[in-house]
Amino acid sequence: MTDPVTTPRGPARKAVNPRSAARLAAVQALYQLDMDPTARARQIVTEFKAHRLGREVDGQVYARADEDFFGDLVEGAHERRAEIDAHIAPALDKRWPLHRLERLMACILRAATYELAIRADVPRKVVINEYLNVAHAFYSDKEPRFINGVLETVADAVRGGDG
Repeated sequence: MTDPVTTPRGPARKAVNPRSAARLAAVQALYQLDMDPTARARQIVTEFKAHRLGREVDGQVYARADEDFFGDLVEGAHERRAEIDAHIAPALDKRWPLHRLERLMACILRAATYELAIRADVPRKVVINEYLNVAHAFYSDKEPRFINGVLETVADAVRGGDG
């Protein structure tokens, strides 16, 4: 699998929006936190800022990210996980509760739901589109469609018709 943070799709390299890079890195950081229950969000954020964001790691150059936005996404989504999960749960089929989803998919949903529920300064359409792009970095067509459906349902619940 190619590294979605560092390997652009398509023939030409495009500049990556710092907030887009922050979202992708936040999903990776949330995944790392999910894999290591003893880790602390602030510790992971500090490690990413010092050693990954905008830097070369193992020959790959990570995109420059909005570090403050990245920190808010990771720490906010991690600290408010129970609240965020409560927003996601009703959007899922009863046969597929959140704990049955792949960890990565759950991390994408949590980061996006944090933005939808808490970051009212970011338009709904922007949040959904950005996390669909994140989903496409890791998955083929089926999973991003699923994520889109869940996020639309969550957005309806937490923001109503807000665009």
